[in-house]
Amino acid sequence: MLKKQIQSFFVKTIYLITLLPLKEVNLIEKFIMQLVTKNLIIINVLLFFATFVFQRYGVNLIHYLGLHFFLADKFNFAQLFTYLFMHGSFSHVFFNMFAVWMFGNLLERTWGAKRFLLYYMVCGLGAGIVQEIVQFASYEMVLSKYSSVNIGSEIIPVSEYLNYMNTVGASGAVYGILLAFGMLYPDRQLYIFPLPVPIKAKYFVIGYAVIELSLGIVNSRTDNVAHFAHLGGMIFGFILVKYWKKKNF
Repeated sequence: MLKKQIQSFFVKTIYLITLLPLKEVNLIEKFIMQLVTKNLIIINVLLFFATFVFQRYGVNLIHYLGLHFFLADKFNFAQLFTYLFMHGSFSHVFFNMFAVWMFGNLLERTWGAKRFLLYYMVCGLGAGIVQEIVQFASYEMVLSKYSSVNIGSEIIPVSEYLNYMNTVGASGAVYGILLAFGMLYPDRQLYIFPLPVPIKAKYFVIGYAVIELSLGIVNSRTDNVAHFAHLGGMIFGFILVKYWKKKNF
């Protein structure tokens, strides 16, 4: 099991390292993090390690800051923002922050700090809202017809099970960043492992959207990824970029 996790980690690392924009700014500028980008990465990493520290004292930060289903007892509106800074594993936070650094840096240089931060938060909020809608649809179609749920180790009331529906991660905002990159730099060439030739950013973004939609529809029982939340981040990002272009911001 550990060997497979290590192999998966290195495969993803190779994949992301080769997904580099070509003909971008000079190499030195690429590696200098902008203010908001840098602070987003710092906050996410600090909170990730804080979850382990708090666990030693019997406090589960994800239960408090993760996004619960809005019908659950543990839900509060602040979670629509705080869930963005919670992550469930090292690979989760690493690859999200890697994408923030790689693509967020360029967007922040293009838009400036305030607009980039607004865009990031709007995409994250949109992803959370879409996730809540999808969970509500699932609840109405399935869970609402039952009074209890078998979770394997025990049978619990549905009202208690709703608290298990908890979403974490900046992936929705990250997908919004990828969408904006594709819209602002549609013809920018990207190397994507293992493809032998680069592809344009617009095709990369479209491909990612199609994959997420397909995986969301298939909805494998073993898949704990919030695919529709990712699409939600892209949708809200698309609307915001179009609005800014219309207003010539």
